[in-house]
Amino acid sequence: MTQHPTQSPQFFLTAPSPCPYLEGQFERKVFTHLVGDKASEMNDLLTQGGFRRSQNIAYRPACETCRACVSVRILAQEFTASRNMKRVIQHNSDLIGAMHDAQPSTEQYSLFRSYLDARHRRGGMSDMTVLDYAMMVEDTHVDTKVIEYRRRGPDSFITGKGQGELIAVALTDKMADGLSMVYSYFNPDFEDRSLGTFMILDHIARARAMGLPHVYLGYWVNGSRKMNYKMRFMPQEHLGPKGWERYDHEAVSR
Repeated sequence: MTQHPTQSPQFFLTAPSPCPYLEGQFERKVFTHLVGDKASEMNDLLTQGGFRRSQNIAYRPACETCRACVSVRILAQEFTASRNMKRVIQHNSDLIGAMHDAQPSTEQYSLFRSYLDARHRRGGMSDMTVLDYAMMVEDTHVDTKVIEYRRRGPDSFITGKGQGELIAVALTDKMADGLSMVYSYFNPDFEDRSLGTFMILDHIARARAMGLPHVYLGYWVNGSRKMNYKMRFMPQEHLGPKGWERYDHEAVSR
């Protein structure tokens, strides 16, 4: 792969393409490569500036006629779970989350494939092969972790690790000021567990335990129903023209 200067990163602009969130809109992205010794430092700065990471690429929306995408981060140290969230935590009390280095496995890919086939059959990732999946996990120059959530196995209480069925997986970047959730997926047969919510709550708990102030959720797209779940995790900050500002949670319907 061509090496790119780490001191002066080059930024590129994609051609317009149909927006996957808002009908009738077109998206463009500005992106740069995250490579070299300074990749983690650069990832921290860019994420704080509203970028997201995909493999060794950092990108953010640069749409010409729309500003609906808003970067969101949870204030982990101030977060208090709602009654419904506490029920989600209790419902998943039989799961153990273990953080590992970013290494793919056939077990992960099998679960990933089931998730895509059930939830995103027509999405942009629907044709990803096992090699594509491995690249998504491994092609990183930053501090990336895989968190596996498993049912408690028969030796869980002895080893402290879950040895049972793999239920959900989160690909997460550990940053200087928080955890950035890059991608997550789960067994679609366990819809009633609210595993997407559970993984966010687990990341909040992990950030608090690590003394990190933020959990980065990526973009909230105003007007996209599929993104509304991100507004449930208060308090949070949104990135605007004046920088990160606390979101007015009184305006959010719980």
